[in-house]
Amino acid sequence: MTGHRPLSALTALLLAVGALAVPQSASAHGRPAPPPSYADVLDLHGTPTAALPGDGKDDNNPVTVFADQGAWHAYALPKAGDKHTYGGFSGPLYIAQEYPWWLSKSFSRIRLTEHGRTLDLAEGGAPRFTSLPGRLLQSYDLGRGLRLTLELRFATGRSALVRAEIRNTGPAPRTLGADWTGSLLRPADRPMRDAPSLTATGSGVGVGFAKVRETWDYLTDGTERFEVTHKDAVRTTVDGDTYRTEVTKPVTLAPGRSHSFDWTESYTFTAAERAKEKAKVRDVLAHPDAVVSASDARWRGYVAGVTRGVPADRRRTAVKSLETLVTNWRGAAGQIKHDGITPSISYKWFTGGIWAWDTWKQAVGTARFAPDLAESQIRAMFDWQISPDSTTRPQDAGMIPDVVFYNDPSRDGGNWNERNSKPPLAAWAVWEVYAKNGDKAFLREMYPKLAAYQAWWYRNRDHDHDGLAEYGATVDPANDSPEERRLAAAWESGMDNAPRFDGALGTGVVANHAADGTLLGYSLNQESVDLNSYLAADQGYLARIAGALGRGADAQRWKQRSAATSAAVRMTMYDPEDGWFHDTALDTGAPLTARGRGIEGAVPLWTGTASEAQARAVRDKLTDPGEFATTVPFPTVAKSSPYFSPTAYWRGPVWLDQACFALGGLRRYGYGKDADALTDRLLTHASGLTGNGPIMENYDPTTGAPLNSPNFSWSAALLLPMLTGDCASSTARPARS
Repeated sequence: MTGHRPLSALTALLLAVGALAVPQSASAHGRPAPPPSYADVLDLHGTPTAALPGDGKDDNNPVTVFADQGAWHAYALPKAGDKHTYGGFSGPLYIAQEYPWWLSKSFSRIRLTEHGRTLDLAEGGAPRFTSLPGRLLQSYDLGRGLRLTLELRFATGRSALVRAEIRNTGPAPRTLGADWTGSLLRPADRPMRDAPSLTATGSGVGVGFAKVRETWDYLTDGTERFEVTHKDAVRTTVDGDTYRTEVTKPVTLAPGRSHSFDWTESYTFTAAERAKEKAKVRDVLAHPDAVVSASDARWRGYVAGVTRGVPADRRRTAVKSLETLVTNWRGAAGQIKHDGITPSISYKWFTGGIWAWDTWKQAVGTARFAPDLAESQIRAMFDWQISPDSTTRPQDAGMIPDVVFYNDPSRDGGNWNERNSKPPLAAWAVWEVYAKNGDKAFLREMYPKLAAYQAWWYRNRDHDHDGLAEYGATVDPANDSPEERRLAAAWESGMDNAPRFDGALGTGVVANHAADGTLLGYSLNQESVDLNSYLAADQGYLARIAGALGRGADAQRWKQRSAATSAAVRMTMYDPEDGWFHDTALDTGAPLTARGRGIEGAVPLWTGTASEAQARAVRDKLTDPGEFATTVPFPTVAKSSPYFSPTAYWRGPVWLDQACFALGGLRRYGYGKDADALTDRLLTHASGLTGNGPIMENYDPTTGAPLNSPNFSWSAALLLPMLTGDCASSTARPARS
């Protein structure tokens, strides 16, 4: 920019938003560096071509979107040069209870007219489309002294607020009309095709939905509603799948004056939700400036939370993590009774449900910027903890289901899963949230539930009652064969298809019975090192929780249990010949070394379970390029393993949660320089982390190529402690012998 040119409206906004960032720091030349704007940390540009994301070619949405406050609809920005999309935001993408669909290419496109002539939004040059933390922005120079700025924020958990400000910078008054148009993108197949339909309202336009119960594709009850509500007086006409809304009176702008057309776009599931949201929308449109101020203040707090302690050159990655987590935030709806965070709005099967161990890890990251949301998502899983008076599975009292969705099985909920649980990291998550907000009431609420979850593991998953548990499967109609039980047990580990669970390598299941003969469930015929290390860690966190609550005797008992579990792992699951921790055979207790080394063998360092000598040997493997120090470090299976496959889910790709555990383990045992070097390598080579690409579910360890689901929540959550060198668990000191 040359010194004599005036700032564009959007440039001014970008400079002003520097307040979102961290305090100024010195530049290389000794001058204060300008605060970063965190503009476009993610590429949110794109327009859908069909109602089904990905156009049916795969289950990933190629357009990354923005949502906030737990909304179940989301938006993107147009692409520069695509004039047919100018004046509106892409979408919305809406979630039909469990599955994402595009409602429109751009449902509310504004058009301005003067003396009957439509104004060209690009007459004065190319528009600017920018995302900033908490909002989407568009800026247009219409030529001859007119500027248009569009901003989209979420005002509530069900409504976006859009503001279109027109400013007259010319010397003469201007009289302008405004209207909005949009068309539905209909699904290609029936019965989904007939689901959405347009209706004119007194304040805008609405979209109604038919009842469609397609378990694996589309779920609506016929009570859902998408509605656009304008602050200005408008009239609307509908023609099939297209509508037009226009202001009833033109607006005259004196020189130097502006006018803001404000409207909301709401998506609700039930009539009761819709009635409550109407009252909220009235308040939002009555006080839009207050909504904007509150939103901006909230996001300033979010950004400060995730960038605190992060080196300057990594803060954009931290803000990318923040935006990923917030966009994946879903408000309470259906059977999800508290706000939670889904794995990814970008992947069909991860959109409308919340998983247990995803939640534990996500809560740890979320606590850095929104502890209340972290608490809520933990509650969302514990809402479905099996109670002793359960009529369907009383033998599983204390268990946390694998995943809960908008619909349970009684309502076509095919994605809901109680065939297995997930690794026990809940006490860690609860303590990490408490460490951020000091909420002892939350500790009191969670303590008995966490204790019941621990009891379930040892009652239902310790086949030989030796204090070492196994992953397994529940008594469930879907677990109707040995192979289905083995599959469910592998799911329970979270490492679904890892080589250590291969049936061809000898993995099977055994039945677990109570003393009276009641079938309790099934265990794998191996005791897993990660599971028992996690149990030891959670026992340590329960000791801390009990201590904070003044339950000294409980704290001592939990501390003793943690020490005993750690000792058992240390003594039975480490193989000195290859310097690694392994699962052990249930019948012989021998480490299953022939299945190769997996990243789970580093978990005893993260939990402080390993001895100093064991940690030295594990460190040697973690820093060896022929083992785990690959181009992107910490593959789930060692490069030396005969079962290593760099793109095969849990058989080689790098998952950022396991990388965080490995890095935390190295730091815990004094190998901070190794951890620093490996962190730098991971952040540099994992595709997109330093650019504007999405945070992925996992990465190819040999090339850094992105794999599987984009915009993945637990990756984003555990990037946050990784960026501050704070991945270490803190339950106990490392064992000395």
